[in-house]
Amino acid sequence: MNGLKAAIIKLFLHVCALLPLSWARALGRGAVYLYWPFGGRSRKVTERNIQLAFPDLSGQEQAELARRSLCSTGELVAEIGHVWLRSWAEVQGLIKSVEGAQLIADAQAEGRGVIVLAPHIGNWEIVGLHLGTLGSTVSLYEPPKLSALGPMIERGRQRSGATLVPTDSRGLVKLLRSVKGGDISGILPDQAPGDLNSGENAPFMGQPCFTPTLASNMIRRTGALAVFGMAERIEGGFALRYFLADEGIYDEDTQVSLAAMNRGVEDCVRYAVEQYQWEYKRFRVRPKQGPGVYDDL
Repeated sequence: MNGLKAAIIKLFLHVCALLPLSWARALGRGAVYLYWPFGGRSRKVTERNIQLAFPDLSGQEQAELARRSLCSTGELVAEIGHVWLRSWAEVQGLIKSVEGAQLIADAQAEGRGVIVLAPHIGNWEIVGLHLGTLGSTVSLYEPPKLSALGPMIERGRQRSGATLVPTDSRGLVKLLRSVKGGDISGILPDQAPGDLNSGENAPFMGQPCFTPTLASNMIRRTGALAVFGMAERIEGGFALRYFLADEGIYDEDTQVSLAAMNRGVEDCVRYAVEQYQWEYKRFRVRPKQGPGVYDDL
């Protein structure tokens, strides 16, 4: 069954890669429109997250934002065909503007490592690829559950020169050494770890949520510059934006650091609210404290 799923995904991505970007995005949106009336798990989680994050919106406004958010995810999936399977020159042509890359260049010129925090907003795969053009880049990679997709993902993510290392202890050591030596690393700051010892609860959008401590620990141990990066979806491609993290992210107090990191994610969200991946169960807390916000879904 997993082999069939992988084959279907590969076929879909190859079809999307053959289409103009606008058509591929429309195909992704169309798939969401077909899915929406059935009210599956992704829709329910998205609606719950938006209710929690934006309580001041009316019910109608929340529902509309949820629909637009899932449409954005549909566009993301369809875009991956272009990002991973089209020529690198064509992919670079999709990057219509870049702001703040000089922050990374200046740190590199000083021999200082850079940790780029790239939340699940817009198309974060584009951010990872662009980093590979700015300097020596090393990032963590965890093989997908559908193992047949692994080779395609690895090729796609390394095509601009980035190096991938595993998420095990040896991979983390290699990542730490690379950043200490002045390399760039892209880290997802909003993906809750499975290990209770790898995260702490910290505020995000006015709600407590289990937040990974990896980036905070890496920043303290390497002396790296902390920068946020995002690729906003615009007509015909993407607008890349890099900006400095809040100074609090360097604090020795992990709670202060994580709160600052989550504020940076909030700043990214404000640029393109509907392009954030709201279908992810972001507002889980660990250890669980009474009924969870998703228990009834």
